[in-house]
Amino acid sequence: MPFCCFSSPSLRLTSVALVLLAGVLPATAARAGAVLQRVDTSGELVVGSEPLLPPLSFLDSKGQPAGYGVEVVRRVQAELSTALGRPITVRFEAVSDPAELVRRVSKGELALACGVPFSWARDAQVDYTLPIGLSGIRVLAPAGRIDGSPASLQGRRIGAVPGSLGEAVLKGVQPQARVVPFAGLGEAVVALQAGQLDGVMGDTNLLSGKANSLGATGLVVTPEQPYERYAVGCIVPENDSAFRDLANLAIARLLQGYVDGDPAAVASVDRWVGPQGVLGVPSERIRTYFESVLLNYEAIRPQGPATTSSAPASP
Repeated sequence: MPFCCFSSPSLRLTSVALVLLAGVLPATAARAGAVLQRVDTSGELVVGSEPLLPPLSFLDSKGQPAGYGVEVVRRVQAELSTALGRPITVRFEAVSDPAELVRRVSKGELALACGVPFSWARDAQVDYTLPIGLSGIRVLAPAGRIDGSPASLQGRRIGAVPGSLGEAVLKGVQPQARVVPFAGLGEAVVALQAGQLDGVMGDTNLLSGKANSLGATGLVVTPEQPYERYAVGCIVPENDSAFRDLANLAIARLLQGYVDGDPAAVASVDRWVGPQGVLGVPSERIRTYFESVLLNYEAIRPQGPATTSSAPASP
């Protein structure tokens, strides 16, 4: 994202907007630019939000969408408003089924959904943005009962969602575990609390979020290193590079802000995944991951008075 070389912040944003909208204005049959065109016409960004997946996406006590994924959506909303030069509102549509969420984004019925674990199967239907986090498959169990080794899972009653990556990993790690099917991780965690299970296999972030939202105590996720790891990001319709580029820019600004210690960026992330948040991830670990994501692209640095008035130094 080579936006740090423009001579001023205002020129930089204007140039970004022009580049993003260049493919939108011509009335062609191509899908490229379709989301920006719809948003510019309606003034509304339609977003899919899973209502029961804390801390990524859920409904708060007032019935309003909340979570880390929603924080990212707000960043994209602000970037859209700047690029299009007009206020943009967000309309959240609750979608409980992950497969339905992907289908609706792929059809263009929804422009965006954030907090979605990456999979190659999903990537064949939609496009992913830059990652906003990292997760993996682990077991939630009472402390000291399961250490995460294959031997510790043998003969244990482990809850899992049928057809999920968690179920597939469980069967691969320990075929002799007793797989107990549940429609969702929330139901499985409730059964674990009630003593009906020895553990629940699934996404680390979602398991921790469920346990936290239920006020569960004495539960830990194991092993220390997940059985399988993957990125978490936002999904957008395929082949709409103009909107994807803009969403990536919004995410990159958030990640860069966290790395640089910007208070607003740090607060947006830490309240959900940071040391005092739902997941309790150390700030240094978050910062290291965000730096690794940005290293694959380019840092976004603010332009100060001294740098904007002088020519680039010779190499």
